[in-house]
Amino acid sequence: MAKFEFKQGCKYAMLVPTSMGLRITPGDGQPVQCSDVFKLYATSAETNVASVSSYLGLPVKVLTTFVEGSPFAAFIKANLRSRGMDFEGVEVPQGGPWGYRHQINVADSGFGSRGPRVWNDRAGEVGRTLNAKDFDLDRIFGKEGVQIVHLSGLIAALSPETTKFCLEIARAAKKYGSKVSFDLNYRASFWIGREKELHDAFSEICSIADVLIGNEEDFQLCLGIEGPEAGGKDIAAKIEGFKEMINRVRKEYPNAQVYATTLRQVNHTNSHNWGAIMFEDGNWHVVEPREIHVLDRIGGGDGFVGGLLYAMLRGWEPEKWIQFGWATGALATTMLTDYGQPADEDQVWSIWKGNARVKR
Repeated sequence: MAKFEFKQGCKYAMLVPTSMGLRITPGDGQPVQCSDVFKLYATSAETNVASVSSYLGLPVKVLTTFVEGSPFAAFIKANLRSRGMDFEGVEVPQGGPWGYRHQINVADSGFGSRGPRVWNDRAGEVGRTLNAKDFDLDRIFGKEGVQIVHLSGLIAALSPETTKFCLEIARAAKKYGSKVSFDLNYRASFWIGREKELHDAFSEICSIADVLIGNEEDFQLCLGIEGPEAGGKDIAAKIEGFKEMINRVRKEYPNAQVYATTLRQVNHTNSHNWGAIMFEDGNWHVVEPREIHVLDRIGGGDGFVGGLLYAMLRGWEPEKWIQFGWATGALATTMLTDYGQPADEDQVWSIWKGNARVKR
C-alpha cells in the first residue's frame, strides 16, 4: 500500500459540505422540560470535525447554504468566522413564515444516571436544498485546491438532493486528486423508506473514500457488514470482533487506505470508557478503552475524526493519528459546545498522557 500523501499547493487543508444549524441547551445538565434559560450555539457534525484543524491553524472551507436575511444565518456566519473558517453558500429566500429555516437541535447533557436526550427539529431545513450546481467545483478543487474533503453520512442521508450533492462532491474531489474522508454517521430516522437508495449511495462514496470511519454500529447499519453487538459493559472484550468487522469492510471497499472505528462504553452519563481502532498499511493501531470524564458527550465522535485527520494532514507517524484523535474526542466531551476548541497541540497531548495538572 502506498504512503498516505496529500496533494500539495492547496489553498485549503480541509473542506466540509454541511447543513448548519442551531443547538439549544439548558444549563447545568438540566432536562429541557425543567428549564427556562438556554444557551444557543451554531452547530453541525461536519464543522465539529473541521474545528480541530481550524483552531490549530490549518485553512478550512465550509460549503453550506443559508436562509436569506435570517438573523440566525448571520449568527452562524459569525460563529464560523470566529472558528477561523472560510465559507460559501447560496442565500435561499425564506418563502414566508412557513418556509425554510436552519435546523434546530434541542438537547440536555444528562447527568449521572440520567442519560442525555436530543430532540431534532429539522422541518423546513434549508440544508436539504444543497446542490452541486450552486458551487464552482472546478474552481474550488482545480484552482484553489483541497487536500482532504470530509463527508458525513448525516449530510449524505439528509435528502435526495443532499445525497446527490455528496456523491458529486466525492467525484469532483477524486477527479482533482483530493483525498476523501467519509464518516458513515448512521441515523435511523434519515433512512426510513430510503434504505436501498442510501445503501447504494453510501457504497459508492465508500468505494471512492481514502479514509473510512464509523462507530461500533455504522458499518453494520449502513453497509450491512457483519460485526459485534454495540454497547454493553465490556467493550474492550470485543476489540478482536471489531478488527474482524474492519477486515470485512476492507475486503468490500479496498480503495481506502485508512479504516477506523471508535469504541465507547457508557458507565454513566459523566463517565465513559473511550477507545479506538485503526488499520493502515497493514498495521493495526488500538487505543484500549480507558475512562474519560464527560461534561457533554455530543460531538465526541466528531472530535475523534477531527484529530485523526489533523494528525494525518500534519504528516505525523500513523501511531500518532489515533492517539491525537482519541484525545481530541475526549477534549470535545469536556466542552458545552459540541466541538472541541483546542488551545494548542500541547493541550491535546496532555489529555492523551492523562496529565490534567494546572499549566501556568
